Amino acid sequence: MSGTSGGLGGLYQEVILDLARHPHAKGLEDGAAASSHQVNPTCGDEVTLQLHVADGRIDRVRWDGDGCAISQSSASILADLAPGLGLEDLQVRIDAFRTAMRSKGRIEPDEDLLGDAVVLGGVSRYTARVKCAMLAWVAAEAALRSL
Repeated sequence: MSGTSGGLGGLYQEVILDLARHPHAKGLEDGAAASSHQVNPTCGDEVTLQLHVADGRIDRVRWDGDGCAISQSSASILADLAPGLGLEDLQVRIDAFRTAMRSKGRIEPDEDLLGDAVVLGGVSRYTARVKCAMLAWVAAEAALRSL
């Protein structure tokens, strides 16, 4: 899956599958500052993502949805990454993730900026799967715009 050599691609695949089986921050909560529901019509994945905000920063992200391992693990990764970020900082990360996903494998996600999202880097080589990886990030961007 990843462009890295050896067993690292397999490790990344295992991380994706594990997050899909044991998602982080799944389940919606009352009191969200903003939310967005997004659907990937190509494969039927869908996600509702909530941003909980305190003092101009992301307090937590909650989400619910159904879909493939890539879309579900991507939502978990985003939910782990976002807390503590300012609203503009979250947008910067969304933009960086989108750039990596649209690169067709030419740009690896920046680990300093995107943390565990690097495990999704190999997805960029599979055009049909990019929308799966981007779904929660697009929902977060739409939620940000509504704040």
